[in-house]
Amino acid sequence: MRTIELRGDKVVLVDQTQLPWRLVRVRCHSAEEVAAAIEEMKIRGAPALAAAAAMALAITALRSRARTKEQLMRELERAGGRIRRTRPTAVNLFVGLERVLSAARSAVDIDGVREAVVREARAIAQEDVKVNRKIGENGAALLEDGDVVLTHCNAGSLATVDYGTALGVIRAARSAGKKIEVIATETRPLLQGARLTAWELSREGIPVRVVTDGMVGYLMAKEMVDKVVVGADRIAANGDAANKIGTYSIAVLAKEHRIPFYIAAPTSTVDPKVKTGAEIPIEERRPEEVIFFRGVRIVPKGVKVFNPAFDVTPARYITAFITEKGVVKPGELSKLFKS
Repeated sequence: MRTIELRGDKVVLVDQTQLPWRLVRVRCHSAEEVAAAIEEMKIRGAPALAAAAAMALAITALRSRARTKEQLMRELERAGGRIRRTRPTAVNLFVGLERVLSAARSAVDIDGVREAVVREARAIAQEDVKVNRKIGENGAALLEDGDVVLTHCNAGSLATVDYGTALGVIRAARSAGKKIEVIATETRPLLQGARLTAWELSREGIPVRVVTDGMVGYLMAKEMVDKVVVGADRIAANGDAANKIGTYSIAVLAKEHRIPFYIAAPTSTVDPKVKTGAEIPIEERRPEEVIFFRGVRIVPKGVKVFNPAFDVTPARYITAFITEKGVVKPGELSKLFKS
């Protein structure tokens, strides 16, 4: 299932806020509409955001009435600026924007800009699927027949263009004939694990059990978890990794119980310019996401709420990174960028 597609001069994406109740696709006709979809979490997941950012520029170019390359480039830069302001943590979004803008700048004339922008946006989407399948292939070897794998948030097809990163590893292991079961943490406050991960896996007949976030320590103490595989939104040069809030706690518990903790992510999620996790910008989302649940207030009026969307797991808690270029330990990330 494609999470996001460029169809003509429109971006069509799955509205993830409607799952698992309804499978609804939204059509975006401008970069502003794509930006709103990102901010409202209709589309989410670091790799998917790279594609969304690229496609936002593509439809900007296709719908533009600019008459010169210079005019069109100004429109693209403005659209890129709007997309940059949506979600600060996921580095893939910024990588996608820069790839498209770089291709546009290299074009000779206005027609060349349009062609380059659309071509690059489509290439980013196509590469994402290939990369995810390679991540799955590399990670499947780490899972044993009969393993119970715990995952947090959603790092499946819905977090990418297709196939997934952490769930891609599980899919690949199942395709190899291994009997893998999954424990999905609900992932408060927006319940991406309960709503999205469980929906994806149940559709494919992969055994999945949902637990509350606070149950992880109990499960590990009872030896009910064999491996942990999660995604990431930005990885620092030293191996510290930002992922959905709650990941750090799971990593600490996994270390205490001697359970391997893997992060599955494309190399584009590694940000060499960020030396440590302390430099990763952490998005703080609206308090209403915690105060209300599907329109019903669950926090008393007047009570303050803190709602960071991500936390940072120090490299010392990460067993290895599963990437399309291979499996590496946190201290070996530089190997991924050597020719």
